[in-house]
Amino acid sequence: MRKDIKTTEAIFPMPVLMVATYNEDGSIDVMNAAWGTMLSRNQVILNLTETHKTVKNIKARKAFTVSIADTAYITEADYFGVVSGNNTPDKFAKSGLTAEKSGKVDAPVINEFPLCMECEFIRYLDGEYGCGVIGRVVNTTADESVVDGDNVDISKVSAIAFDPYTHGYYKVTERVGNAFKDGLKLK
Repeated sequence: MRKDIKTTEAIFPMPVLMVATYNEDGSIDVMNAAWGTMLSRNQVILNLTETHKTVKNIKARKAFTVSIADTAYITEADYFGVVSGNNTPDKFAKSGLTAEKSGKVDAPVINEFPLCMECEFIRYLDGEYGCGVIGRVVNTTADESVVDGDNVDISKVSAIAFDPYTHGYYKVTERVGNAFKDGLKLK
């Protein structure tokens, strides 16, 4: 038997993405965004409203980075979601994390997060069915600690996912199958 539940934002897992930009004065702004995904092989879409400081920065700088949050920095990742850059312009400095300027776009790469996509801003969509920042991924970097040969070893990333049912974070690490192969057993 099934039971009706109150939530409509019921997709799990939702990625915990750290979206980083530069403010007008060159300081770093980071926000926690769970509503984001790949739009195509080289494009990301982030469902963010224009009231976010980060969106204002993206439009001004025409660039941003998207990092995958991990368990080692869960407190900082959550902090970037509960504190607004509109009210706390130095929130990145208060986090204690460090960053370097991307070599590909006008945005910071947060050193502590193991995976980072460097993106050029394409456009902002605003309409009846949602809104969002669309960016083209021009480069992806991974910390050497999570790389095995030429590939990222997700079990080493220790990524976190957002649970919209209970507002929890979950660790995503264990491989349980092989995409595009396991289903062939039923063919």
